[in-house]
Amino acid sequence: MAILPGATLGILGGGQLGRMVAMAARALGYGVVALDPDPDCPARSVVDDLVTAPFEDADAAVRLAKMSDVVTLEIEKVSVEGLRRGAALVPVRPSAAVLETIHDKAAQKAWLEAHGFPVGPWRAARGNEEVIAACAALGGRCFVKAVEGGYDGRGQVVVTTPAEAAAAWGELGAARVEVEAALDLAHELSVLVARRPSGEVAVYPPALNFHEDRILSWSLLPAPLPERVLAQAGEIARGIAEALGVEGLVAVELFLLKSGALLVNELAPRPHNTFHATEVAGTTSQFEQLVRAVCDLPLGAVEIARPAAIANLLGEAWLTPKPPDFEAALSVPGARLHLYGKRVARPGRKMGHLSAVGDTSAEALERVLRAKRLLTRA
Repeated sequence: MAILPGATLGILGGGQLGRMVAMAARALGYGVVALDPDPDCPARSVVDDLVTAPFEDADAAVRLAKMSDVVTLEIEKVSVEGLRRGAALVPVRPSAAVLETIHDKAAQKAWLEAHGFPVGPWRAARGNEEVIAACAALGGRCFVKAVEGGYDGRGQVVVTTPAEAAAAWGELGAARVEVEAALDLAHELSVLVARRPSGEVAVYPPALNFHEDRILSWSLLPAPLPERVLAQAGEIARGIAEALGVEGLVAVELFLLKSGALLVNELAPRPHNTFHATEVAGTTSQFEQLVRAVCDLPLGAVEIARPAAIANLLGEAWLTPKPPDFEAALSVPGARLHLYGKRVARPGRKMGHLSAVGDTSAEALERVLRAKRLLTRA
């Protein structure tokens, strides 16, 4: 049954994704409440009420559910118990079962393998000796990742020698890790899938992504890649969404190897940094689509009307003697500025992003990168 405008959407997480979901929900006529440990989180200024509590607080998640007609999330590190208890009161989308599968990276990889989705060579490890053995078995350069938490390059260590493998366990300080073989990458891409409880599915065209220091630097939509690759990526992502039974969104990050093979990297059951361009290029933004999906409304069109690119703005741009030059950035044709309302800048912290449209993918990317250079005076 559809949850119609006038109802209240609860969001577990009040970061920039929660802020943008809340803005889309308000435009559709929904009330919005959120839970976040930061009383001054980015979503604070656009929600009707905020539950200030740790993400792991299951009782707080229940309080949020009692204030809501449906609950969704913008971050994975929330209480699975809270999702289960909240689901006894109102629909919680995605479900605790989806989150349980995804938020543990080793469980996620095992689930993907068990369901026939392609992944790179990996091993689970618990303890220093198992990490050393896993790195040796996989050979050469490896990534050692904590199975829980970690994003934007955090919670992982790159190892190339037995000595580095021996040190990785202590450096991460995690109870369990996964070890992944480094791959010969041609490109990184992602696909966003929306699915509503009735079973309707919508698949956005893949985005092409570029990372620096393991943090997304820019993303281009649609990805200018061969049609065979785009079609295969969409099929893999749709299959994952349907096998998971996700209600809401799931972003599927993929590696395109130089051999032409496509492998799944990671899943995210929420809006995704690589699809911010849907706000300026798509008929339906990812944020509106999430609201539609979790409220069981007809999904919006996913066609990309015009190529678009985004570039992340990190805290470093605010930590120089000269402040960001917003005026210069906005002088670039087709460029737009999106700030998240974060009051404190820190190195590596996402403070906002720039977007730009163009007649071609190359033009959109050139414009957004030029706007970023002007803003940061680089």
